Amino acid sequence: MRELEGTGLRLAPMTAADVDEVWALECGVFPYPWSRGNFVDSVVSGYDCWTVRDAAGELAGYYLLMYALDEAHLLDVAVAGKRQRQGLGQRLLDEVAARARSQGMTSILLEVRPSNERALDVYRRYGYVHIGRRKGYYPAGPASREDAIVMRLDL
Repeated sequence: MRELEGTGLRLAPMTAADVDEVWALECGVFPYPWSRGNFVDSVVSGYDCWTVRDAAGELAGYYLLMYALDEAHLLDVAVAGKRQRQGLGQRLLDEVAARARSQGMTSILLEVRPSNERALDVYRRYGYVHIGRRKGYYPAGPASREDAIVMRLDL
């Protein structure tokens, strides 16, 4: 566990004991959240999963990274609703990039919904560039799907 510099928040590896709380945060911020099982599988598979908590232990955010050869894949990142628009998302992206570099990665890939304009704006401002599109990648209702914009950040 270590402090997220200058925030008073603490970073710690995500464990199975964190999954219910992480999943609750996920469900609170995304219209089509990951399943609880996705988080369990990520932790069990040994992906690079981290939580961010305040001094009282309240979950403020998290991220999950997967590595393949020299490229990291940002699987999920979220900031608790009441902590949004305070710079924590930017700080988490800094952590993601630093963590990927420390593992010898040369780039980070992610997918984002075209309808998630706030996230797209954050990623673009951070330096991620649009490199492709995955058709019908995300669920978007009972019988519909939404594409994913694929973005990459070169480290």
